[in-house]
Amino acid sequence: MADKLKYILLLLICLSAPAAFAQFNSPYNNGQNQQQRPANFADTAHSTTKQLSADQELDTIRNREERSRDSVIFTSKFIKVTNERLLRDSTQVFPLDTGLTNFENYSPLYQPGNPKISLGHLGLDARDLLFSPPKTIGFDVGLHTLDLYLLQPEDLNYYKARVPYTVLSLVTGGTKEQVFKVIHTQNIKPNWNVGFNLDFLGSRGYYSTTVIGQNVSNINAALFTWYESPNKRYNLLANAILNNLKTPETASISDNSIFTSPPAYLDKTNLPVRLPNTYENWKQTGFYIKQFYYVGHIDSTKKGRGNSSDSSKILPTQRVAYTFNYTKRSYDFLQNDADTASVFPDYNYSSNRSRDSLSVTHFQNDFSYSFYLRSKKAKSVKNEIKLDVGLTQDIYSYTQYVSDSTINQFGAKVVHADKMQSNSFQDITLKGRLSYRFSDKAAFEANVNQIAQGRDFGDFLYDFKLMLAGGNKAGKIILDAYTQSSAPPLVYTDWISNHYIFHNKFSNQKTNSASFNYINNALQVDLKAEYFLISDYLYFTASPGGIDAHPTQLSSDINLLKLTLTKNLAWRRWHFDNTVVYQKTDYQNTLRTPELYTYTSLYYNKLLFSVLNTSIGTDVRYNTPYVAPSYAVGLGEFYNGPDITFSSYPKATVFIKATLYRTNLFVMYDYANQGLFQKGFYTVNRYPMEDAQLKFGVSWTFFN
Repeated sequence: MADKLKYILLLLICLSAPAAFAQFNSPYNNGQNQQQRPANFADTAHSTTKQLSADQELDTIRNREERSRDSVIFTSKFIKVTNERLLRDSTQVFPLDTGLTNFENYSPLYQPGNPKISLGHLGLDARDLLFSPPKTIGFDVGLHTLDLYLLQPEDLNYYKARVPYTVLSLVTGGTKEQVFKVIHTQNIKPNWNVGFNLDFLGSRGYYSTTVIGQNVSNINAALFTWYESPNKRYNLLANAILNNLKTPETASISDNSIFTSPPAYLDKTNLPVRLPNTYENWKQTGFYIKQFYYVGHIDSTKKGRGNSSDSSKILPTQRVAYTFNYTKRSYDFLQNDADTASVFPDYNYSSNRSRDSLSVTHFQNDFSYSFYLRSKKAKSVKNEIKLDVGLTQDIYSYTQYVSDSTINQFGAKVVHADKMQSNSFQDITLKGRLSYRFSDKAAFEANVNQIAQGRDFGDFLYDFKLMLAGGNKAGKIILDAYTQSSAPPLVYTDWISNHYIFHNKFSNQKTNSASFNYINNALQVDLKAEYFLISDYLYFTASPGGIDAHPTQLSSDINLLKLTLTKNLAWRRWHFDNTVVYQKTDYQNTLRTPELYTYTSLYYNKLLFSVLNTSIGTDVRYNTPYVAPSYAVGLGEFYNGPDITFSSYPKATVFIKATLYRTNLFVMYDYANQGLFQKGFYTVNRYPMEDAQLKFGVSWTFFN
């Protein structure tokens, strides 16, 4: 009976459909069946046509265009992106990358080719797991353990947005870890773009989360703009940046045997730490503006189909550029706890309370001139010679304060801030770059940076590159060599704080390096071999078994060989991505990095429900055991402390990630194999890493 009723209902719907659609004029009639209409609809004998004025006709046309514009589906092809590095030689933009590649690796701690060791979880102090020397010269404070959480001018992208473009990203693991990011940009004129970045990072961590003073609270904000003159000769990049990083300095939990013996607490969040209310606070504000003007003839090459100016690459023959950069940064350490666990080696001023502060102000003026000489045919850049010459003026001033306590005339204890040291100086750096592109198959480049006057006189960085490319299947080879001499950072030579005072004379650290890099995109192979020779190596150490971290300089040369292989395989819907790094040095206990590191990602791609582009897989990271470094609270430095080597097992993450229209999302179970080989793991002495955690991430993209 139910089936009969269903068929009767379907028949009634079919019979009523013509009557329903008869109420609408079919767009395919074109007026041919007007006679069949009832008289009251077809009678036009008494109807009048209103005459429209010229302005009204214009409004009608405009309304019709606006209605037709509503039917356009905006996609990523309406947005082009670039950055300052890509604008160094020419004006060029690229399409957005909206894919899922590496989407689950949102954390800067666990990038496949550049992993970090840290004090436990995202937001805490960290450093490179693999050897990676900085290629910088000139004045350096020497504090870098929170650098990966800072937003810098070179990190910003600039856009050409034909429609407003917004990205909202959220990653959450509950209260243990939360990351939220916003990017919005739009063109207020066809040649003028503005936008902003806003990032939040908050986390309570995995151990002893009952004290609010142990929360990570980071804010990064930036306003940016890119203006290009209508004649394509003048460009202006500008941004204003604010960073505020608040990171707890707990000196870790009191129980060092949580993975080897039954825990004293059933709930890890109740484990006590040595310093529950002590933290460091890095603040940075800055304003950056870069202007460059193309002089003389301008060439252009098209990078794609169509006649859009977005697909063109503007090639100048001469260019003058000026950059102004103002940055003010402060490093504060605030100890609010009594040191009952003997975390600090000494107290130089106030006992059981510290207010150490360093403030650094930096003004930079950079002038450069570029000359290009190339073939008249600009369809492909061949036989191009480019010469860059420039001068950079860096003006620094810094002041260091320490909180001290004294007894006033009334016999009362008074706490006040004392200025320990202050200095102002400048460096003048001469820069030059010569490049010669023989063809699309061969190119050479030489860079020279030499500090010719100032506090860091004598610092230099000379870099040489040679690129040889075959066909698409043959790949390309990049040969690179550089030599560098850099002055010791401030924290090594002149440092005054409540727990650490250093006054040292050290020689410049010298680094010589040569590398061979073979890249084949067709085979998805990237092989790189690097050799480093380091003289007068600077690092922090302590007396045997002690916590008295202090800087020292190695009198012997260090040799290090580093081999990196990235190979991706694909078979049907299966993908197998691999990165392997091998390091060998004759001073393993000094550099303290593992000999072998591997990253493997195995995943399966599938289109589900005809709309959901999905990847399901697992990421596995592994490194061989190494002598773990220690961390000096109140100094902000990793140092070579007790010779402790932790066991090492693979760390696996299972994930599912997908794209649905303009939304990317993932669900992952991080450290899914916890308890299989070990209860937990360490990367730094006394600081346990995060536990297994279910995490969710989503990225929404809007093009209107």
